[in-house]
Amino acid sequence: MKKGYFYIAVAVVMFTSFEVVLKFVAGQINSVQLTLCRFSIGFLFLLPIALRTLKKRSKQLDRGSVAYFALLGFVGIALCMPILHMAVSYTNSSVAAVMFSCNPVFVTFLAYFLLKEPIKPRHIVALALEILGTVVIISPWDAKLNMTGVFLALLSTLLFSIYGVMGKRKVAEFGGAVVTCFSFLFGSLIVLAFILLTHVPAVAQLFQGIGLDSFSYIPVFAGYTPQNLPYVLFVSVGVAGIGFCTYFLAMEYQPASVVSLVYFFKPALSPILAWIVHGEEISQSMFAGVVLIVAGSLCSIIPGILEAKRAKT
Repeated sequence: MKKGYFYIAVAVVMFTSFEVVLKFVAGQINSVQLTLCRFSIGFLFLLPIALRTLKKRSKQLDRGSVAYFALLGFVGIALCMPILHMAVSYTNSSVAAVMFSCNPVFVTFLAYFLLKEPIKPRHIVALALEILGTVVIISPWDAKLNMTGVFLALLSTLLFSIYGVMGKRKVAEFGGAVVTCFSFLFGSLIVLAFILLTHVPAVAQLFQGIGLDSFSYIPVFAGYTPQNLPYVLFVSVGVAGIGFCTYFLAMEYQPASVVSLVYFFKPALSPILAWIVHGEEISQSMFAGVVLIVAGSLCSIIPGILEAKRAKT
């Protein structure tokens, strides 16, 4: 139980710092290119841990498991991440990031139907508070939202939720490090294939024709410098490697619906970190949303801790 909450805390720190650190390299590296870099380096970082876990559990990857990990990589990395980047092309990155953080809403109900995890009253209360907090942060009454961007952000959120719930199914068998590592491998390979495809003139012209120039002729190595390399390594090893690994490791000890709450801490803590690091202003609506999101997350987590203590006594 304690290990589960420790892994959740590490994942929260890694995921919360992603956009804040990414701002240091904004405009220097193509977003899809960075996705390939993040998850391929994350794979290499996790590979020794994954191989050690397989040996410790006396497990081998059969064809069915390899196909399952390939599907995980396709859904959670190769498909989800580019769609999220497209959402940012149509709407503000803050709106897309906050909406992406709503994936616990999808996870709670997907886990109920696919994993038979119960939905308790406190989960409903937590979700209600967190959804309300997210709406307050976005403030749709103050700014006109681009519905294409909203749709793409919601689609990427749903895809990542499916990735998390599908990954949970294999965590008990192989462990979080193995699930994360090999989904990274296949996700990176599919992203690389997509990048190579964007160098086909007809495909490049298609993206340019719909206003998505950043999805045409995507580079693989251009843009990296000694100055931005530390930040690239952080979002690769730290956020992708350690963050995603601890996310799935936490699922060995906690229900998927509880672990997914790391994405509700993200919109609450990211503005605070951005204020500390970049001096970004925290508006009244942002502060109110943060309070609601934290309250909702605590409604879900604290009763779980108390129940575990009562069970021990």
